[in-house]
Amino acid sequence: MFFWFSKILWAMAAPSNFIGALLVLSAVGLFTRFARQARFTAALAAVLYLSFGSLPLGLEMLRPLENRFPRPALPDRLDGIVVLGGAMDEVISADRSLAQLAESGTRMTEAALLARRFPEARLVFTGGSGRISEHAETEADAARRFFLDQGLAPERMAFEDRSRNTWENAVMTRDLVQPMAGERWALVTSAFHMPRSVGIFRKVGFDVIPFPADYNTLRARVRLTPSYEAGLGLHLLDRAVREYIGLAAYYLTGKTSELFPAP
Repeated sequence: MFFWFSKILWAMAAPSNFIGALLVLSAVGLFTRFARQARFTAALAAVLYLSFGSLPLGLEMLRPLENRFPRPALPDRLDGIVVLGGAMDEVISADRSLAQLAESGTRMTEAALLARRFPEARLVFTGGSGRISEHAETEADAARRFFLDQGLAPERMAFEDRSRNTWENAVMTRDLVQPMAGERWALVTSAFHMPRSVGIFRKVGFDVIPFPADYNTLRARVRLTPSYEAGLGLHLLDRAVREYIGLAAYYLTGKTSELFPAP
């Protein structure tokens, strides 16, 4: 139920979808007796599109998320590395018989680097499919292909292929690896996603060392300059809004103990 609710909520809350809905309402309204209101709605949609798309609002909202957990000084030993799903495109991977990285694919390359640096550590990828429609291949299948292509030994790897969101990632990975007290596990995910991920892993009793990857922002605020790619600006804003909604939703439903987890 939570999975479906989150998909519906996000479809309604995404800024780009909201602007698109305003444009559709405007187009329909122009052919009704509400044409005057429709023109106002169209003007509002245009202003929102230009302001949200051109100004670096998304970047400024992502920056606190990405700065929350700095890259750590790694210990001399790691017992395991957990990589969260969202880094592979399982549909294209299956269709073209290759390991297709998704937008957050830096998670995979960082995990491979960690695995080479700590050759005794177990490598665990967790991710089924977050898509509403089911597919024959999961993210875990594509991730297995990627890590094998990188030359990593299959006997050190494990794959959890049923989870659909971060909560399920944490619960199912904990049950799969059954971490022991004193073990050191690194968690690899996108920097903007790390606060929520750490909060969830803490909630399920899985202590991890955050290892953020896939950055979108610089560490310090930069001079505000307009972007010439409105679509990119909206995409970054969507990403930021989604993560803040996720933080609030997981906190309110008891899936994290902190609204904005910190080191």
